[in-house]
Amino acid sequence: MSKIKVAECDVVYLSYDEPNAEQNYADLLTKIPWAKRIHGVDGSDSAHKACARIAETERVVIIDGDNIVRPELIQQEVEFYNDSDMNCVISWGARNVINGLIYGNGGVKCWPTELILNMRTHENAESDNAKTQVDFCWDINYVQMDKCMSDVYNNGSAQQAWRAGFREGVKMSLLEGSKPTKDKLFNKQVHWKNLHRLLIWMHVGMDIQNGDWAIYGARQGCYMTNCTDWDYLNVRDFKWLNTFWEEKESKISTDMLKYEIMGIGETLEHELGISIDLPFNNNQSILFKTLYTNPPRMKNNTVIS
Repeated sequence: MSKIKVAECDVVYLSYDEPNAEQNYADLLTKIPWAKRIHGVDGSDSAHKACARIAETERVVIIDGDNIVRPELIQQEVEFYNDSDMNCVISWGARNVINGLIYGNGGVKCWPTELILNMRTHENAESDNAKTQVDFCWDINYVQMDKCMSDVYNNGSAQQAWRAGFREGVKMSLLEGSKPTKDKLFNKQVHWKNLHRLLIWMHVGMDIQNGDWAIYGARQGCYMTNCTDWDYLNVRDFKWLNTFWEEKESKISTDMLKYEIMGIGETLEHELGISIDLPFNNNQSILFKTLYTNPPRMKNNTVIS
């Protein structure tokens, strides 16, 4: 049996251009003073490899730039039944402040350092492997822990919130990294948890600053992926996303945003045959987050604790 202790791993804070990156990193240093940092590396695969290269331990804990970790993270220990299960990524849930969802998106991960150095994902993925081109989760073995170890603050600006929503609108409507046909999207092909989360991204968050931009982004990402011939692989390219924002989305006024949200919702309802309503207002969003219970993560049979 093997036990992994977060306190014995190198911890790397991975940021790109998040408007709240500096304050989040300062907060992290009050909890984990030895945390290292990688900033501004293009490409998710390349950025993770940069984290692995500065790590001096067999495992490295990577914390995204929009995260504020909870103090109990440093106390976490994971014990495996078999050494053969050690070559996996340990994933803790994260709570998204925009809509209250708790799942792996943006959460703290504990990676085998060699796994990162040898993997080929995102911009470095093989062209014939759809599972590795958009996200890690469809090809790499994850062990999902049932504890929430951080809070994701991806609403520091309109652009940050839009980008967060847009990326989930794309990824949550894919089938293991591939674009499903329209009739399969909401016909038990894409996992029901992802579809539920997608609908929540599309409706909840008006009580939070810039939450409307996240709702719009989620609807737009789903629309462009499933209702146009747009190349959804662009979702992995932050330079493309930032250019798209500057050239198009940043021109939308606050007054016009609500009509854009409504318009895309009507199109999605017509094109995909799903029920898209007006976004939940301030009180409705608060009530939803009060009453909604995130589905528990199933206990993994490879770990003791």
